Amino acid sequence: MRRNWKGMSLLAIVLVMLIAACSANSTETFSEVGGALGSGDGADAGREVTGSTTAASGEATGEATDLPPEEGEGEDDMGSGGITPVVLPSDFGRDIIYTADVAVAVTDVASAGEEASRAISGLGGFLFAQRTVGSPEPMSILTFKIQPESFQQALSRIGEIGEVRSQTVSADDVTERVVDLESRINTAAASVERLRSLLANASDIETIVELENELLARETELEGLRGSLRTLQEQVSLATIVLTLTEAQSRPTIEVVMTGYPTHDQGASCPGSEEFQVETDTETTVCVSITNVGDTLLTDFEVRDPVLDVTLDDMIVVFGELDRPLEPGESMMLAMELLPERDLRSRTTVTATPVDEDGEELPGTASTTVGFFIDTVDPGGIPGFGDGLDASWDLLVALGRLALLVAGAVLPFLWVPIVVWMGFRLWRSRNGIRPADDPESVG
Repeated sequence: MRRNWKGMSLLAIVLVMLIAACSANSTETFSEVGGALGSGDGADAGREVTGSTTAASGEATGEATDLPPEEGEGEDDMGSGGITPVVLPSDFGRDIIYTADVAVAVTDVASAGEEASRAISGLGGFLFAQRTVGSPEPMSILTFKIQPESFQQALSRIGEIGEVRSQTVSADDVTERVVDLESRINTAAASVERLRSLLANASDIETIVELENELLARETELEGLRGSLRTLQEQVSLATIVLTLTEAQSRPTIEVVMTGYPTHDQGASCPGSEEFQVETDTETTVCVSITNVGDTLLTDFEVRDPVLDVTLDDMIVVFGELDRPLEPGESMMLAMELLPERDLRSRTTVTATPVDEDGEELPGTASTTVGFFIDTVDPGGIPGFGDGLDASWDLLVALGRLALLVAGAVLPFLWVPIVVWMGFRLWRSRNGIRPADDPESVG
């Protein structure tokens, strides 16, 4: 029993040592794994792994791989007003050509041009070209060059000069073109150097002439490539802004389009067709689309049509609001419901009054007149008393017109028999012939 106890004790000690050794190996293994991840604790490990992933993503997309500091990230990256500032593509090492075309309406074109030049000069830009036209419609076109990093700020300052009518901004990525030109320039330069070396060692006249011609062609091609590269680099280094200044004038203009369709549905099917045909005395809807294509607000609309005998009060507002000004570019749809008894060719006139932002009336009036033809057809069937009466009246009118036509054709020749008769009487009187002596009258 004592031997067994000693044996068991020895076996227990060996097991304890084996367990301790395994625990040490496991701890060392996990430490090595943590070291491979480059972290001392769980939080740091997660941060570094995330940073590596972001960097890899940045390389794949061609963006910057430097990570911003995490502390204060929610505040330092925000611009004024809580808007995240836009990062220009040039910050990613791309070659970008920035251009902008801006049209601004101002009260004084000359002074506005000077103000725009001062605003651009304050940002380090300069006036590259200018074209000015005087009365009756003053206009000035100014071309500015400015550093790309000041491009957005320059557009903001220009927009404060007057009322921006239109603005087009574009960014053309020419990185691939620049890389291609640089590669072609290097290849052409190496070819030129080889030709120069061959020309220096040539002794045969024919070979020299051939090499000189080839060298001239290669040098010309090389200079053309270098010129194209310089042009691209200049366009990348300086953004271009073309500013068009026009005098702010009130040009109220409206566009009216009339369509129609056969039914009455409160204008729900507007717009209809520009050409359509309906039966007489059939429910017909005429749609009137009104669009403000001018540069001012329009109000106090009036619609008149003496042919259809309708006004604005007789029309249905399909969409739009008559109690507020119609802004430039906006449209509204009106509808009128009719029962045409015959073919109609309408003459619809739409007028409106221009106003400013404060509702003050501006000089001038927006007005346009359009025509619309409603083609009606007889549905057929057995004619009734009214149809017979209409036909009789039409026949009577036609006969009257024919009688007037015949009378008008005969009237110019009525003098002929009168003149003949009077001449005959004169001849008889001169020859002393009396009615009693006339043998014809006696017989």
